[in-house]
Amino acid sequence: MEPFLYTFLYFIVAIVVVVIGLVIFEVVTTKYKDWHEINQGNTAVALSIAGKVIGICIILSFAIYHSIELVETLIWGAYGVLLQLVAYFIFEGITRKFSVEKQLKEGNVAVGIVSMAVSIGLAFVIGASIT
Repeated sequence: MEPFLYTFLYFIVAIVVVVIGLVIFEVVTTKYKDWHEINQGNTAVALSIAGKVIGICIILSFAIYHSIELVETLIWGAYGVLLQLVAYFIFEGITRKFSVEKQLKEGNVAVGIVSMAVSIGLAFVIGASIT
């Protein structure tokens, strides 16, 4: 019964970390409401959010592989969210000719795809560093 319990607990931790991570991203990074934009059919914002969700889950999966305790996974998840946030600001800083946030709000799918790729790609790098 214990493996089923741990799977359920890791599942709960993942949901909590993803939800908190998305709330933090929305509060800190955007001048618009992510879910409102998605409801309006903004594919660019949806891709960006999908990248964040997948990225956080990749980091959590590496944390589960390498953690002894559930609390360790929670800590790595929180650290992963923080590093994803740092990556977002670096991405925004590198694209000086345009604002990532503005382009996402305007529905620029190309920017949404790159934003998604940045989140997922860096999640693998962050995850692989977890030992």
